[in-house]
Amino acid sequence: MAREIERKFLVTGSDWETLADKQVHFAQGYLNDIHQGGSKSSIRIRLEGEAANINIKSLEIGLSRDEYEYSIDADDARRMLDTLCVGPVIEKVRYYVTYESHIWEVDRFLGDNDGLIVAEVELSSEQEVVRLPDWIGQEVTDIPRYYNISLSQRPYCNWSDHEKIS
Repeated sequence: MAREIERKFLVTGSDWETLADKQVHFAQGYLNDIHQGGSKSSIRIRLEGEAANINIKSLEIGLSRDEYEYSIDADDARRMLDTLCVGPVIEKVRYYVTYESHIWEVDRFLGDNDGLIVAEVELSSEQEVVRLPDWIGQEVTDIPRYYNISLSQRPYCNWSDHEKIS
């Protein structure tokens, strides 16, 4: 079983942009509605540049979750994004920023989630200590509304001003 261990943060300022090693456009959508009840996982289709995959994650919120990911045909992924997804497709540009011994994934969201920038860092264990760059703001690892599946159900543009700063 694969286990994803990561922390999620809001990004402050733009200093990170000059540090980005590369960037890739993402489009992703979900095949199941977690609000229907009984769901133990999210099932996501993602186009990452020209590569595509299907991803299954446990619905736990927090530092660590079960995760399975498999490559699929890009044309099949495009068709699924167009016809099978529940809720809107999330689009974002992911920037890869190396800081000390970690690669940070900084997601600048587009469309209905425009204005939201979130950084994630994967860890080797839940106890691993990571030094945070100056451009890292509030930690949102334990706040469900910042997870992509939540953004597909209730986009950032629908948040109150209070939700955007707390």
